[in-house]
Amino acid sequence: MAKSRNNLLGVGGQRKKLSRADQHGAGQGRTADRASAESRKQDLLKKMRERSQSADTSEE
Repeated sequence: MAKSRNNLLGVGGQRKKLSRADQHGAGQGRTADRASAESRKQDLLKKMRERSQSADTSEE
């Protein structure tokens, strides 16, 4: 069968591929995990900045 030049299927970008769990509504837990991981990362960055600032002031 020859390709049709008038077939525009797939034009306009691609859809996000969802896992079976996400298709059945199990995506909420994953977003909560990401949010908690992001908050832990922010806390760690804050601590690292505070340590580096205190090290800079003690060297001066």
